Amino acid sequence: MNAVRIAVIGGSGLYDMPELQDVEERHISTPYGEPSDAIRIGTLAGQRVAFLARHGRGHVLTPTEVPYRANIYALKTLGVQHVISVSACGSLQEQYAPGHIVVPDQLVDWTKNRQSSFFGEGLVAHVSVADPFCPRLSAILADAVAEAEGTVHRGGTFITIEGPRFSTRGESALFRAWGCDIIGMTTSPEAFLAREAEMCYAVMAHVTDYDVWHETEEDVSVELVLQTLQANVRTAQRAIVGVVQRLAADSARDCGCADALSTALITAREKIPTPTLKRLWPLIGRYFEEREL
Repeated sequence: MNAVRIAVIGGSGLYDMPELQDVEERHISTPYGEPSDAIRIGTLAGQRVAFLARHGRGHVLTPTEVPYRANIYALKTLGVQHVISVSACGSLQEQYAPGHIVVPDQLVDWTKNRQSSFFGEGLVAHVSVADPFCPRLSAILADAVAEAEGTVHRGGTFITIEGPRFSTRGESALFRAWGCDIIGMTTSPEAFLAREAEMCYAVMAHVTDYDVWHETEEDVSVELVLQTLQANVRTAQRAIVGVVQRLAADSARDCGCADALSTALITAREKIPTPTLKRLWPLIGRYFEEREL
């Protein structure tokens, strides 16, 4: 069976694409608890691809409750190298209209109650996230969205808020003044954890509304979000197929994501507790010898 190198994290509608064949489910336990749901693995464009419902099937987890570390850790144990995140977002700028798709290149973390790193408990790492999304995978994703006839914006700053509530008008105005372009509730810490796991990570952000700042457009609501997402499902599915086809043809990882930890680990080796080393082995084992366990 082919290795699982590609994963998609998003809503359940993505898994129902007619192109997905030979589907199986994996239940994976991690040191960080259970993932959001069972991981569905199917064959798409000749590649084994993993699909994970971020909020659980039936949308049972709030953005804060999503077990981000368990999700990324579980995908890492499968051998995943490329992660495509599919999420809803609100627009903070006029030109990003509902129905459009943004592939952002920058990220602002405005969350307050989330574990954003695998490290700690005796092992310190300072990973670089100056450019938090993989530039190569982002370009491939944007090309695939365009080919799927979606209106795509290449680049933009994505701010993650804690949720589950939507923004106040004052907050929305503040985020606009900061120069943020789109707003959502789940990209942080997912992107940072993916970088610590040395995965390439890119976001297909579907604009569903103008948040609450726009004077003439409807304020964000669950109904508005769901309507727009449903209209975009097939575009998202076709874009995912396009990404998989492109990665199958050229899987080179010359973006730096695959070696993100090479200069990040700072703790003296003799000081690292064995339980911590064992817990993080799927992420860091390549930098250590088996005898160090």
